[in-house]
Amino acid sequence: MKPWILFLCLFPFSSIKAADPIRVLVWDEQQPEQKMAYGDQFLGGTIAAHLATLPGLKVKSVSPGAPEQGLDEATLDATDVIVWWGHVKNLEVTLTSTERVAQRVIQGKLSLVALHSAHWSRPFVRLMQERSREDALKSIPAGQRAGAKLEMTNAQVIGVTPPPRGSKLTPWMEKTGDNTWTLTLPNCVFPAFRPDGAPSHVTTLLPAHPLAQGLPAKWDVGRTEMYDEPFHVPIPDEVVFEERWDKGEYFRSGCVWQVGKGRVFYFRPGHETYPVYKQAEPLRVVENAVRWLKPAP
Repeated sequence: MKPWILFLCLFPFSSIKAADPIRVLVWDEQQPEQKMAYGDQFLGGTIAAHLATLPGLKVKSVSPGAPEQGLDEATLDATDVIVWWGHVKNLEVTLTSTERVAQRVIQGKLSLVALHSAHWSRPFVRLMQERSREDALKSIPAGQRAGAKLEMTNAQVIGVTPPPRGSKLTPWMEKTGDNTWTLTLPNCVFPAFRPDGAPSHVTTLLPAHPLAQGLPAKWDVGRTEMYDEPFHVPIPDEVVFEERWDKGEYFRSGCVWQVGKGRVFYFRPGHETYPVYKQAEPLRVVENAVRWLKPAP
């Protein structure tokens, strides 16, 4: 008997189960200004429509106008990766919705992709605070860790004024008692931005990383907003991309963190009035992210 015939006898096609699709939820606040670049689909709908054309992905697009802001228990239980766009409505996301997302990431059931101005989205800030807490506890001497008291300040950071250039980088921690430490949580922002649409020049720092698959070593974003370092976040586990501008600014533009058992990816390029997510390279980054970040079964 031919080997391939034997294979079919032992493993008929009807018994070979295709891999389950990656379940992607694109959450977008649908700011009206997005229509300048994305039309009636809005930014999130544009990303979702692109992802839906790709094999192995099951995509749903939601906005805060959906029941429970599109972040109800059933929807999140049916999601592997959230792609999040937030800007002017960050504070409208409820703490209940935020905690639903955060706890699933911490438990390793969900991953978060935060795009551009989602640096101040409640889920991203909450998870950066959690990562800061994890890092702080690890920094306490092992013999003192079990009985240590960790107090945290700066919890309400969303929408505050960006820190002046040269201010102390958050998060940071100091010992304030015999076995007490005070952790100043991250601002999750940066000292300067410029929404003039000047192009950015992206360098792929880790070309072998799954997030960089199919991307050139250097590429440009045609029109985008500028953010300038330092970015007040915990030190990333990996920085896959960096951006630079002709006026000299620089930003770590593709950062990965492990938070609890889950992962968070922040990708910086964007602006609600520039068609960044109609460009092939940023869309490829998002595709790579949802494929790589799918939680393990």
